[in-house]
Amino acid sequence: MADEGGRAISCCVPLTTLFLDAGGVLVVPNWRRVSAALAAHGVTVTPEALSAADPLARHDIDLRLGQAASDQQRGWLYFNLILEHCGVPRSEQTDAALDDLQQYHRERNLWETVPDGVPAVLDRLREMGLKLVVVSNANGKLKVLFERLDLARRFDVMLDSTEEGVEKPDSRLFEIALERSASRPEDTLHVGDLYHVDVEGARGAGLRALLLDQADLYADFDCPRIRTLAELPELVEQERSRG
Repeated sequence: MADEGGRAISCCVPLTTLFLDAGGVLVVPNWRRVSAALAAHGVTVTPEALSAADPLARHDIDLRLGQAASDQQRGWLYFNLILEHCGVPRSEQTDAALDDLQQYHRERNLWETVPDGVPAVLDRLREMGLKLVVVSNANGKLKVLFERLDLARRFDVMLDSTEEGVEKPDSRLFEIALERSASRPEDTLHVGDLYHVDVEGARGAGLRALLLDQADLYADFDCPRIRTLAELPELVEQERSRG
């Protein structure tokens, strides 16, 4: 149960393992690339505006589609919602730009920007003795992407839903992650950015769950929340001290 700040993750068993979502938590879209692709088709939107619209669009996706949609269905609707929040109507030009971006994503993965501070947070969590596991709905390029971004070496296990043939919120992906990392659900916490995908999916597998709620949009939801990943090490330390 969360406290007034939405931060409590306590349980009678101390944490030993952290599962982390990739997109929206560890990596975000390359907004400069997105802006440039739009500009090539005559649509002007700054990277800063796209980034600011990101949490709003993710929240829309979460509430509109919930558990019923696939990750592929969520993915490209998400970019149209980004543009909607930027005041840019859908058009042949925006569709053409998104087609270009989708091609790049298939080949390289568009979620190729690591937010400031993420590597340092991961290093601190590892120094605390935690096993770190990526549990991501991804397109088969996650491991190559994380090697390219120098993130792979910071994780004990990385699961890409395309490779596994099952995606969140299906509890089977979490169960595979538990088996691969030799972890138990009762001492594992999953950190994600979508309530219906990450929180409900993790709970379905018996894990605790924490929501990264960058824009404070989930105040009425029944889960603990943080605003930035930088809060996570301190929160884990607090829970350990209570145990």
